Amino acid sequence: MKKLVIALTCVGAFGWSASALAQSAAPEAPDCAAKATEKKLAGAALNSFMKKCERDAATVSCEASAAEKKLAGAAKRSFTKKCVKDATQKPAAQ
Repeated sequence: MKKLVIALTCVGAFGWSASALAQSAAPEAPDCAAKATEKKLAGAALNSFMKKCERDAATVSCEASAAEKKLAGAAKRSFTKKCVKDATQKPAAQ
């Protein structure tokens, strides 16, 4: 569910196509969970692993988006940094 919220936020913020987003975001969540289960992680180790896995997935997705937009240098770094931050930020409590 968290990945879905992140994905929908990214679609609205960056104008990604739904099919491209579904291909990049959907496989990551089960993959991270499967890896965590395989490693038999729990508690703080599980939380740390999941955060890193989500951040890594967001980085790959954001770098692909930056390449799609033909960004380079400082513009690419800035875009990728903001994109990853937005994608991994927890939704505000209501």
